[in-house]
This record gives sequence, structure tokens and C-alpha cells, in this order.
Amino acid sequence: MTEVSFYTFAGNPLDIARRIATKACARGQQVMLYAPDADVAAALDRLLWTTPAHRFVPHCRDNDALAGETPVLIGTNPDALGRADILINLGPTQPPGYARYERLIEIIGQDDAARQRGRERYRFYQARGYALHTHDLRTHQDNQ
Repeated sequence: MTEVSFYTFAGNPLDIARRIATKACARGQQVMLYAPDADVAAALDRLLWTTPAHRFVPHCRDNDALAGETPVLIGTNPDALGRADILINLGPTQPPGYARYERLIEIIGQDDAARQRGRERYRFYQARGYALHTHDLRTHQDNQ
């Protein structure tokens, strides 16, 4: 059954997604960055090309010709990855196909609307019996 983790942060959600995807890729895992908003997908693509400076994160869009052999995909097709290791949700609702993944990451911002949508998703997964974990990155970010 999918493990669902909620990350609460203060800052840029794309940076959190980049950090999680980079670590997962280094461990040999495949990652789908679910980004239904075209501007978010483009910004995430640029971010992955420019950081981290010491390591390249192989990635492309889920509809790219190289998607089948690329470990990190950006897009909306949860079936584009060969292995369903990690799905990082950058959308406002539950992503389609999340149940086929070993792990689902929900990134929750600090504005009222984002927190409310996060609570709704938490209750949705909880009602379905998923293992839920929470990580508060706000204190870590202050110490970095």
C-alpha cells in the first residue's frame, strides 16, 4: 500500500520537490513530479537544470521521447514511469494513479488555502487507510 508523506514548509514548494527528487534519484528511484499547472511544470524543469550545481538530475517531461528511460519525469501522466517509486504532488488535489506508487509526497504551503487543501487530502487518504507521515520542514529551514 502506498505510503503518504506530508511535508509542511515555509518557502518555495518547488525547491522542496527538487530536493526530494534529487535524493530519490541518487538512491536509484524513479520520480514523477505531478505538475498539472504548465507554469509550475516549466519552473520546475528550469530549477532541475540549474540546481544542484554539483550534480545533474536527469529529467524530462512525461510526454518526451526519452521519458521511458529517464528517472525523473515532470507532468500529469502517472503511468509514464516504468517503476512507480515516488510521486510528488504539486497540484491542489489528489493526483490520479497515486495508489500504484510506493510513496506519495504531498507538499503543503503555509497560506490558508494551501493548508485547507492539505487537510482535505490528509482526511481523504486517512479515510482510505493509507499509512500517513508528516514532516515539518519549517524548523529545518530556519537552521540551514
